Amino acid sequence: MNRILTAAAVSLAAISLATAAPIIGKPAPAFTATDSNGKSHTLSDFKGKTVVLEWTNDGCPYVKKHYGSGNMQRLQQEITAAGGVWLSIISSAPGKQGHVNGAEANQLTAKHKAQPTAVLLDPTGAIGRAYEAQTTPHMFVIDPTGNVRYMGAIDDQPSTEAATIALARNYVREAFKAVSTGAKVAETATDPYGCSVKY
Repeated sequence: MNRILTAAAVSLAAISLATAAPIIGKPAPAFTATDSNGKSHTLSDFKGKTVVLEWTNDGCPYVKKHYGSGNMQRLQQEITAAGGVWLSIISSAPGKQGHVNGAEANQLTAKHKAQPTAVLLDPTGAIGRAYEAQTTPHMFVIDPTGNVRYMGAIDDQPSTEAATIALARNYVREAFKAVSTGAKVAETATDPYGCSVKY
């Protein structure tokens, strides 16, 4: 009997872990995080709006490609101007590449003229692991009901060369527009590219 109960408990734990990961069409993993200004946010704060999550690390050459060219900032401005929410998440652990405190994160935002809704600090990696964030950048689009509608790469050009941006199919822009208009998202999941998240 004990063995059966133990096996059942293990099975339930496995199911719980499996459902905690992001799944297209299912509720996005809930989180609470402090932003670079010391303000607390939960994902549920933004219910009713389309939310874009962006994993970032200023030391990563793939991130530098998108910020150095202004590509990421243009997308942030476009999405927030359309009523969306953009949350940049830094999951680099203390002592690892990309780790910053709130003041340093704000300096980077100002330096790059970035326009996220907020920069969330995740030094323990709790949010990153909940979303199974693998790279910087790694992108997610969450619809107004809180369901994941897209996850993966920002575009189809896995290169550090800024010149490839002009050739790119931007999956995040496509997904945001589809969600905004009630259309089907054409590409719901792609392989993310970039530097590994520095947990």
